[in-house]
Amino acid sequence: MRYCRVAASLLFVLSPVLFAQRPQQNLTPEERQALIAKRESIEKQLEDVAIIDRKVMVPMRDGKRMAADIYRPKDTSKKYPIIFSRTPYNFNFWDVRMGTYRDMSTELDAVKRGYVLVEMNERGHFFSEGNYDILGAPLADADDQLNWMSLQPWSNGKIGLIGCSSTAEWQLAAASLGNKALTTMIPQSFGAGVGKVGPYNEQGNWYRGGAVQMLFIDWLYGEQNQVRPMFPPDTSQADLIKASKMFDLAAQMPPVDWAKAFEHLPEKDFISAVDGPKGIYSDVMPNTTGGAMIQRTPNDPAWRKGGLWQSDTMPINIPGLWFMTWYDVSTGPNLAAYNFVREHAKGEAANEQYAVIAPTLHCQYKRASEHTVVGERDMGDARLDYDEITYAWFDHFLKGEDNGMLQKTPKVQYYTMGLNKWQHSDTWPPEGAKPVTLTLTSQGHANTLHGDGALASTTKGDLLNFTSTLDKKALKADLADTFTYDPMHPTPSYGGNVCCAANTIPGNGGALDQRKMEERQDIVVYTSEPLTKDIEVSGPITVTLYVSADVKDTDVTAKLIDVQPDGTAYNLDETIQRLRYRDGDDHMVWLEKGKVYKVTLTPMNTSNWFAAGHRIRLEVAGSNFPRFDRNLNTGGNNYDETTSVVAHTSIHHSSEYPSTVTLTVVPR
Repeated sequence: MRYCRVAASLLFVLSPVLFAQRPQQNLTPEERQALIAKRESIEKQLEDVAIIDRKVMVPMRDGKRMAADIYRPKDTSKKYPIIFSRTPYNFNFWDVRMGTYRDMSTELDAVKRGYVLVEMNERGHFFSEGNYDILGAPLADADDQLNWMSLQPWSNGKIGLIGCSSTAEWQLAAASLGNKALTTMIPQSFGAGVGKVGPYNEQGNWYRGGAVQMLFIDWLYGEQNQVRPMFPPDTSQADLIKASKMFDLAAQMPPVDWAKAFEHLPEKDFISAVDGPKGIYSDVMPNTTGGAMIQRTPNDPAWRKGGLWQSDTMPINIPGLWFMTWYDVSTGPNLAAYNFVREHAKGEAANEQYAVIAPTLHCQYKRASEHTVVGERDMGDARLDYDEITYAWFDHFLKGEDNGMLQKTPKVQYYTMGLNKWQHSDTWPPEGAKPVTLTLTSQGHANTLHGDGALASTTKGDLLNFTSTLDKKALKADLADTFTYDPMHPTPSYGGNVCCAANTIPGNGGALDQRKMEERQDIVVYTSEPLTKDIEVSGPITVTLYVSADVKDTDVTAKLIDVQPDGTAYNLDETIQRLRYRDGDDHMVWLEKGKVYKVTLTPMNTSNWFAAGHRIRLEVAGSNFPRFDRNLNTGGNNYDETTSVVAHTSIHHSSEYPSTVTLTVVPR
């Protein structure tokens, strides 16, 4: 369900756009001809080894047809396992602008390795018929597609799923159907396919803590358009293939400055205000969930009508190889989903769940290099041979090869930033990990980097081994820290755990030095003393705040920071809580002016090595915009409002109101 539009490969997808055309306007004539020759050579090699069946229209039970390209080995004496990739993105075999084939090396590799590769557009996209809804709903499409493939004469009856982002997110709900042909899945950066699991009720990354995750909206601008070219139902396959050389049906959306567009009010008009198409964001639509997403609450029944995986009603009982990244929008739900399936899957499947957690942005696994830079931070050599990992997995589960894949592979491979090293564990969090709690404290002046906010331990000899602990007498007085949050001048996002925000958030996400942000008076900053030894924080980070405000509703945000000895402050993860939902997403409760409320935020997640001399920092503010939508503080619907109220929010910390951050520390 996610946003980026850059080139990618199939077998380990670099981004959700499986086969977007690379920018070619800057090529010299010689470079252009060389590229054309290379692609034509790959296509010729593919034709030599594969039976190519393009623009096959696969029927669904409601009569709509989904467009597929199929590549299979020429040896018809055998039956073959299927690798299936279903996507909302463009996989047209012909590069219309270049006037030649797109790069077919992924298809060539799959066929050479003895697989049938099926690429299919989900409902309502490109050559596929029907009305678009999130994750290609109705869910019945997945069953119909799997059944159709398994019954083909070239199929051995075993199907594996692979893809990143939107090409992965539908996999979880599909796996819960129990289709006998679906043998395994490899979902990558799949968090927007998760409805509710553990402490996360995000409904496909639409919310966090009840606040809307804004970067979904600019993605919908390019995906929800249902006023689109369509061919008559009786168009022949031959004519569709010919048409593919003239029309790839990829919409060329007018460019939008989303950083500016997101300032518009009311929120429900974001897309229409930039002359975008009607669709599921704000309009009632004739599809499975009914559209009008911005009007829904976190527990609206409409979320359960589509393709989102809901852990409480959708069991998964097939082997899974799960890929995640630390600077993705969805790491928390990803990890919670992985752990949930490990705990609840039946039979052997419970022991056949493996995970890889890389230090990159969303779907950017293969962009890792000897010096993997994410934002501004050098993460070191974070490379893995992803293609060999995925094919070894498929060889084992789809071909039945006894290749030792499961015995040789750790259950969890995770990259620890700062240490800049791949590590492994049988569990997540790693074995032996322990919670360590730090207390927020100040003299009431924690505003900005230069304030007196501190993170302190109240326990001698804990795993952090600070040189001193907080005198409990200091907690007797409630010297609250107060900041002003003005929705018309919100605290801006800066880097972070996002997806594909190139013209919205500086750095397109990732780790950026937060010090210039911490000069703002609307951020309160709590920093520990320097560590006297190295520590590894790997696992969830839970922030509990005691909050009061002078409005009916407002937000509190939190951001965990690694402060280097020279003062550089790299963000690790971020979260938010809309206070109307502080007691749960199923009901709204307004604030009483001046009353103090305990608020536990949705957990953050990371694996970070805080070396000796580093400090741990927590930022708290009233917004993180446009990463999350602005709370207008009125207690109204928020999505249909144009006026706001300024909030004065206090963070309390005392023995009566112990505001804390709890880290997951791996002993060394």
